Amino acid sequence: MISLNANTRDNKTKGELSSIRNDGNVPGIIYGGKEKNEKISISKKLLKTTIEKENFLSNIISLNLNGKSQNVLPREVVYDVITDEPIHVDFLRVVTGVKIRIEVPVEFINHEKSPGLKRGGVLNIVRRKVELKCPSEKIPEKLTLDLEGVDIGESFKISSVKLDSEVVPTIQGRDFVIATLAAPTVMKEPEKPAETEAADGEEGVEGSEAAADGEKQATDGDKKEGDEKKPAEKKSSEEKK
Repeated sequence: MISLNANTRDNKTKGELSSIRNDGNVPGIIYGGKEKNEKISISKKLLKTTIEKENFLSNIISLNLNGKSQNVLPREVVYDVITDEPIHVDFLRVVTGVKIRIEVPVEFINHEKSPGLKRGGVLNIVRRKVELKCPSEKIPEKLTLDLEGVDIGESFKISSVKLDSEVVPTIQGRDFVIATLAAPTVMKEPEKPAETEAADGEEGVEGSEAAADGEKQATDGDKKEGDEKKPAEKKSSEEKK
């Protein structure tokens, strides 16, 4: 379980709130249950490090406040629109028996043991997170789906996931799909540039040969025409005599 230290804050003006942030802290609030809301502040450096960890918003955190530890669930982090730094965080008290809605991430394991993936199949993930309704003390960290033995054409539905009897998906009435293992997409390989160049070269040679034959035929044709004219000119000369 992740642990964080927090301090109580008692600011009443926006200026005091800005001062908390300027000192490197992030204001927050703890709510839920029968206890009153508690205003707190957390080191921004520690909070950012915790947020960077996987599944921050679906992990129960042990919050140490004034020497007392309590389990809370992060519900929302507000970021500055310009700096993208966290400027406020909300925590929900984990109260036994109280049910909440929460999105839990899906994890796939044993990719290397899937015959479908080995044959080039593609894992199409329809839902990377599934919204569940469950008691706050029974929130699953993640939903794990095993790819071992899974072949092309098979799919994972919510019924494939083993859940506690008190943990139920918010989508009811249908066995919705989480992921499918689809057949590989067949793509036609492009022609190799070398082959194209060779083909162009062959066409160029053929074109040159054809042009050469045309010139030769034209030359022969000129010679024949000349040969026919010469006797005619000779005959005309004899007639004059």
